[in-house]
Amino acid sequence: MDMPNIRARLLVVLVVLCGFLSVAGTPSASAATIADSLSFDGTALTVANGRFVDANGREVVLRGYNVSGETKLAENDGLPFASVADAKKSATALRALGGGNSVRFLLSWAYAEPVRGQVDTTYLAAATEQMRAFLDAGIRVYPDFHQDLYSRWLFDSDSWYTGDGAPKWAVDLGNYPDESCGICLLWGQNITQNGAVKAAQYDFWHNAYGLQDAFLATAQTTMTYVKQHLSAEEFAGVVGFDPFNEPYAGTYDSGQNSRTWERDLLWPFYVKFRARMDAAGWQDKPALVEPNLFWNGNVSKEEGGLLDAGTLGSRYVFNTHFYDQKAISGILMWGNASDGQYVTDFGTVRDRASAAGTTAVVSEFGHPLNGSTAGKAPTVLKAMYQALDSRVKGADWWATPATSGPVLSGAQWQWDIYNGRHNELMNDNPDKVLTSGDAWNDEDLSAVKLDDSGTAVLRQDARLLDRIYPSATSGTTVAFTYEDRSRDGSTTLTWNPVPSSLPNVASLVGSGQYSLLVWRSGGGTTPTELHLPASFPTATTTVVSDLGTVYGPPAYTSTTKIAAAAEPGGTGSRRLLLTDSDSGVLHYALVTNGATAPSATVLSAARTELSAWAAQRFG
Repeated sequence: MDMPNIRARLLVVLVVLCGFLSVAGTPSASAATIADSLSFDGTALTVANGRFVDANGREVVLRGYNVSGETKLAENDGLPFASVADAKKSATALRALGGGNSVRFLLSWAYAEPVRGQVDTTYLAAATEQMRAFLDAGIRVYPDFHQDLYSRWLFDSDSWYTGDGAPKWAVDLGNYPDESCGICLLWGQNITQNGAVKAAQYDFWHNAYGLQDAFLATAQTTMTYVKQHLSAEEFAGVVGFDPFNEPYAGTYDSGQNSRTWERDLLWPFYVKFRARMDAAGWQDKPALVEPNLFWNGNVSKEEGGLLDAGTLGSRYVFNTHFYDQKAISGILMWGNASDGQYVTDFGTVRDRASAAGTTAVVSEFGHPLNGSTAGKAPTVLKAMYQALDSRVKGADWWATPATSGPVLSGAQWQWDIYNGRHNELMNDNPDKVLTSGDAWNDEDLSAVKLDDSGTAVLRQDARLLDRIYPSATSGTTVAFTYEDRSRDGSTTLTWNPVPSSLPNVASLVGSGQYSLLVWRSGGGTTPTELHLPASFPTATTTVVSDLGTVYGPPAYTSTTKIAAAAEPGGTGSRRLLLTDSDSGVLHYALVTNGATAPSATVLSAARTELSAWAAQRFG
């Protein structure tokens, strides 16, 4: 999460995996085709024209969650799950309940290399098997060697706080002072106030004790292992690698500032990591690189955003986090979030990625679900998803849709099925056993938990989390919006009502949910896909498009312009498939669960209104 003065998860120096190890072993046998796959599924992603694209040339949007903060804990030895069975349960629920098609998959340096120079292949094997559970469920994965506040071993056994990332031997090398945050009310303040944490961060970026060199070597070994132990089809589902979670300098050198630190220390590190990816056989996958974590804070803010890295291009993705520090503080923002609250913040992410010649992913965003500011979560999360979908607030969207911008990829923090059921010894202290929330620095942000029967259930409104989004667009996305009608208590939040100037469309939608995608065809032969939430049963979903109108889309065939199909992975999740056969033509599709069995007359009238609207707004 970001920043001091807010309860969000912050950063510090990553991890520094170290040591050389030749990875032996043969790749696993090629897995059977993922359940429910169609002929155009399962291709690897690359970056082109500022977007993720698949082998069919379709623009791909990644939506999902971080799996998970459990990796920060010792109770399951730095793994996201206690078993592969739990990983499979989590993956199925993430797809079916949470609507996700991707995860940021956390790894721990402390458990990957508990002894300097000795990478633990038992840990890598377990992590790879858990990763496979998501890949086999049709969920794309991008690994992240995670760290916060450098290491748990920087903290005393009776400390109020803890960290994660580096193993004990890395901490011992620094002979750091006794940790002390001074007057710290929130754990993130350690990033800039705890002398031990600041010194450890500084050492990593200056390669003290050869830590950065060691990390790069072991990162290469890890990536080589993963590639060798996944089938070719499974490895195609691995998007890329996030080299370093929430980088921060610790302390700036004399005359240095945040921007020059990014230029002189952070970016050269990413260039070296990129070379290690190539050597490990990941040359066709991007590095998902994060700028200084304070570059886009709305309280603490420092200049950054990899401004001096030049054109990142297809080899890198601009990867950032966003937490509303004002909302989390409980002081700087008293009320709830509102329509358009974050469109400027997320618009800045779009602009920075575009200027860098690449695409973007907001790989962490969220808000606490417990504590004094938890009541803001329904509106804060709705506003964040709204800003991922479009850079135009709901009240203005129908009038100015052409300025929507690209649909952003993102991963909510977090998806932890053990939420509220942990058994974590904080800083290895048997007298401080943490069970509640995320079991980490009093955080509680998981969108999921297990009920008493062991079934995964959502902790947030399903209408907010399980969303329509354009998972693959055949051509170029021009505009997109989704009115989820999620709830804040008993209040339905409607920020993007259909305007009265479109009475038939408004009647069709009624009080239901709806999305509207506008795209320009690219001449491809594969369909455009939108994820269908559970709240959109196929038999009662209405589609109004220039391609046709339908109530209850039929099963997909290559000649059916508007159809439905299962999403790959066998989890029961579904997608809408829209097939055009032209190039450069503007298309639109309204998808709603509003009216029941609308008449052909109503459908035709709504289509006439939308066609006129599209012609007027897009030319």
